[in-house]
Amino acid sequence: MSEADAVERVDEPGTVDSLAADLRALGVAAGDTLLVHSSLSSLGWVAGGPQAVVDALQTVLTDDGTLVMPTHTGQYTDPSVWENPPVPDDWVDIIGESMPPFRPEVTPTRGMGAIAECFRNYPGVVRSEHPTVSFAAWGAAAEEIVADHELEYGLGDGSPLARVYDRGGDVLLLGVGHGNDTSLHLAEHRADFEKTRTTERAPLLRDGERVVVEYEDIEVETDDFEAVGEAFETTVGAAATATLLDQPALVDFAEDWFESNR
Repeated sequence: MSEADAVERVDEPGTVDSLAADLRALGVAAGDTLLVHSSLSSLGWVAGGPQAVVDALQTVLTDDGTLVMPTHTGQYTDPSVWENPPVPDDWVDIIGESMPPFRPEVTPTRGMGAIAECFRNYPGVVRSEHPTVSFAAWGAAAEEIVADHELEYGLGDGSPLARVYDRGGDVLLLGVGHGNDTSLHLAEHRADFEKTRTTERAPLLRDGERVVVEYEDIEVETDDFEAVGEAFETTVGAAATATLLDQPALVDFAEDWFESNR
């Protein structure tokens, strides 16, 4: 969407104040733990762009709350299976050998959107150390949520997703659907159905040196995420451009749904 299209979509620009009012009306409150998935273009034209959205979220949550966003880095996955776009076979080894090590402080996100990329650079934001599925957090429980993010099964019980679950957090889908909802991956890991295991490799920085680590994970899927999200929203009566959902309830529902439908 072009900037001109964004202007045409709204009668007046979004602002920090108007966005904060909308968040409060949706049910976001001071002290909440909030995991946000977002699309800036879905909001129309916003004065200040992604910065205004992050400011509004922090304003509503206050220092007593905790804001969490996925800051994934798909560029650190196996280049031999890339599809968007694929790379020539003779590039694969070159990419694997030359990729700079993942560094939480500087490595940019990929495909996470402008709001998450802006957020990871904010003062006081801390980021987990997983090379492909990191999360960034700000606020009262930020350190607790991103600490000790396990390499193996990076969206499972050793992940920030599980820490949000433990705190009874919420998920905010801001202009995106459940296809972007990483909490469903936590349910995917927990659910009892046959899974394919894979071995992943990625470069990290340890003691100032580039090292390549190997770790086990499952092949995750998202093709049915919209279906499980729609089924959950039907049970709780939620459906909107911006949707606020109880994360533990969503994960528990999805865990049962996957066991029945996969």
